[in-house]
Amino acid sequence: MATTKEIKNRIKSVKDTQKITNAMYLISSTKMTKAKRELDNTRPYFEMLKSQIVTMIQMSESAGNDFFAEEGPVEGSDEGMVPSGETKTTVAYLVITADKGLAGAYNQNVIKEAMKLIKRTPSYKLFVVGEYGRRYFEGRGMNIDQSFLYTAQNPTLDRAREIAQIITGLYSRKEISKAYIVYTDFRNGLMGGDVDSMVLLPFKRENFVLDREEREEAKELKTTYTEYMPNVTAVLNNIVPSYVAGYIYSALVDSFCSEQSARMSAMDAANQNAEELLASLNLEYNHVRQGAITQEITEVSAGSRGQKKSKKKREEREEGLN
Repeated sequence: MATTKEIKNRIKSVKDTQKITNAMYLISSTKMTKAKRELDNTRPYFEMLKSQIVTMIQMSESAGNDFFAEEGPVEGSDEGMVPSGETKTTVAYLVITADKGLAGAYNQNVIKEAMKLIKRTPSYKLFVVGEYGRRYFEGRGMNIDQSFLYTAQNPTLDRAREIAQIITGLYSRKEISKAYIVYTDFRNGLMGGDVDSMVLLPFKRENFVLDREEREEAKELKTTYTEYMPNVTAVLNNIVPSYVAGYIYSALVDSFCSEQSARMSAMDAANQNAEELLASLNLEYNHVRQGAITQEITEVSAGSRGQKKSKKKREEREEGLN
């Protein structure tokens, strides 16, 4: 059985660890709040950008665009998604992980979904955000076309534009036929979010649908003189990469918030386990301490009885001599 000193040292060690987990919980909470605020500040711009894309499509429905797929296949189907004249079936995957662990199953869930998609793709290009994902794929000998450093812990619009420029460039040059993004959707922060794999490119026109009020506004715009230089297609081709950057930025922030939420859950579970362990250790300490006190009392009592017996025997011997 452990001594009281050993138990006290273990209690101190658990309390020191608990201070660290508490600090990590608070830091993750602050980071998540800041990231959500920055995303909310930029969201109106990209909502307006989408509205402008929809308006241009409505004003010139016949306008061709390199970033839109031909109509026909249902959502989730791989058929008909290769651009006209394209013979390759190379697919790009943008996988968003964290730079470090201690976030429950956050990283493992993203990698599991990415591997499921990659295994069914004969030719692919892999783009990774996050040190955790980079080490995982490199450790298995998988070729990474590009790894974006520090983006997972610092999701900014500039970093999103950099990623969007690379992926849209590959798609424009027909080096890839489709682009997926694998990330964790925050979804109100429940259990750290859910993993999503979305088709980033090409777009489908049915995803750009106006509601009733917006359709009326588009009709009014058709009656006004609007000129796109040099043409609607060229304008769309310049706007769409910015919209892709906005989508990627949103995914980066969602993933970052999900990571912090998962880490908060993990740290909260660690704190609860620490409380249970401390309660158990305190109970054990009290039992050991009480046992030690009882042992001391027993030894003192036994010593006292022994002294009394010795004194009595000594007195009896003295009386016998007299």
